[in-house]
Amino acid sequence: MEGLGKDFNVIPVATGLHISLKNAVGVTFVSYEDGGAQAITIKESIAGASEQALAVVDHLYCSNGVGGTWTRETTDANGALGTGDSAIVKKDTVLFDAAAFYIDASELSDGFDSVEVTIDAGGPLVAIVHLLAQRSPTGMGTSAV
Repeated sequence: MEGLGKDFNVIPVATGLHISLKNAVGVTFVSYEDGGAQAITIKESIAGASEQALAVVDHLYCSNGVGGTWTRETTDANGALGTGDSAIVKKDTVLFDAAAFYIDASELSDGFDSVEVTIDAGGPLVAIVHLLAQRSPTGMGTSAV
């Protein structure tokens, strides 16, 4: 059986969307900024309303974006990442053009069910929603609120 719909869903243009984790265990976000620092902001919401900062990311993985090795990073260009942060600045080097981080559904505050990540100008943000309630790829609808 295909993984799409059973194991994951992919949202190719995810910046600014409230992504529901009601039927998922978590979400991985992958961003890319060619040759520049990138500001990443993370929020949680209740079906897209009552937004608040979500400070749970304590590391991310960075790569050159073209199949290179991923490196675990615990501090960003400003030294802010490390204890869980809702604002990340991805480093400004070729080795760190791509960044990936995971948010587990259990990390959301009580009553909150969605995650919103926004990135500053430039580059894509892809969301990979993990271990969905099993459905076919054509029957998923949208995972975003």
